[in-house]
Amino acid sequence: MSESSTKDVRIADLAQLGGEQVRLRGWLYNSRGKGKMLFLLLRDGSGICQCIVRSDLVSEPCFENAKRLTQESSVLITGTVQLDDRAPGGAELVADSVEVHQIAEPFPIGKKEHGPGFLMDHRHLWLRSKKQMALLRVRHRVLKSFREFLDDQGFFCVDSPIFTPNACEGTSTLFQTEYFEDTAYLTQSGQLYAEASAMALGKVYCFGPTFRAEKSKTRRHLTEFWMLEPEMAWADLTDVCDLAEGMIRYTIRQLLEHAQADLADLERDPATLEAWDCEWPRLPYDDAATMLLEWQKEGKYESEFKPGDDLGAPDETVLGEHFGCPVMVTHWPKEVKAFYMKRDPDDESKVLGVDIIAPTAGEIVGGAVREEDHDVLLGRIHDHDLPEEAFQWYLDLRKFGSVPHGGFGIGLERTVSWLAGVEHVRECIPFPRTLQRIYP
Repeated sequence: MSESSTKDVRIADLAQLGGEQVRLRGWLYNSRGKGKMLFLLLRDGSGICQCIVRSDLVSEPCFENAKRLTQESSVLITGTVQLDDRAPGGAELVADSVEVHQIAEPFPIGKKEHGPGFLMDHRHLWLRSKKQMALLRVRHRVLKSFREFLDDQGFFCVDSPIFTPNACEGTSTLFQTEYFEDTAYLTQSGQLYAEASAMALGKVYCFGPTFRAEKSKTRRHLTEFWMLEPEMAWADLTDVCDLAEGMIRYTIRQLLEHAQADLADLERDPATLEAWDCEWPRLPYDDAATMLLEWQKEGKYESEFKPGDDLGAPDETVLGEHFGCPVMVTHWPKEVKAFYMKRDPDDESKVLGVDIIAPTAGEIVGGAVREEDHDVLLGRIHDHDLPEEAFQWYLDLRKFGSVPHGGFGIGLERTVSWLAGVEHVRECIPFPRTLQRIYP
């Protein structure tokens, strides 16, 4: 077969190409062998493949080039696909030729143990490790599943702006920036604009980076993270809960079907995910508070929580452990939730909101029904000492065909961390931004 007719393929597709001559383009992950046979592990982003280079099947210069390869050298390897159940991905390549594009310099990340600071300083290179590549592919699959589910439910993607003109909920956790002759803020959420989009298209979602200037150092926080936010017209709290649960459980099933190899690289037991694909309990806040107080008295965990408080990390953790699956806490005290959340008509001290608490990860979803009455919303804006002029466009939504509506936000990195079993969210985003890190 001529060079020009050789197909360039991905490693992930080799198992369907048994006996064919193909070309792989990638980077050397590892190598071993001596004498007349070399075993080159090649990675191309879709997977890792063993390439067998025999001195009797390739030219002498080609074999010598293969011996010179260093970790992360870039190469093109042509050969015949050989199916083998023992090989990663079920196939390997018997090389006809090895074309070297570049011999890499000594790679700074070795097999020895490196501290997190060193690895984060070299994040641009650490991404090439097996676990980090698997995490990026899982991240992609989670986002793909979110969007597939919503698209199939009739939602439209209508993204919200990143620059916002006003600090709508106070400036303490917002990043301020110059905007020509004015001041702008980096968005904390696309929700308010998604509400406007929902009044046009009925069911929408936005997806983009969001920013929080909280001086938090916990394993669950980033200063820049990506959030998906669906918003629905004609929706009540049950609709919001059903949508969130349905989307996440669909995502779990998609991971189990399409990301088995990545979950294995992450040493994530599929049975753990399978156990979460069940009907999730829905628990009013007051019931959750009663349970937490009882557990404190029984000495099951320590916390400063008292009824009326927001949940802290210890409270979320113990709830997740108790139920063994995500739990949906609903009907929150109005004091701990945002001004735009609709009050419970049966109890004005509560809002029609929901947080989904996931085992080991804490809150992964925050959602609510939005207040649709213009005068009530205007009163809330005044009560919270927010500038009315900044919300005039938002109030307009309540003047022209206002309807019951609601939605939620879900952080991508925290969800990936939870599903993949990774302790720190900083590994679940390509280049994390934290309180002490903006490099690389």
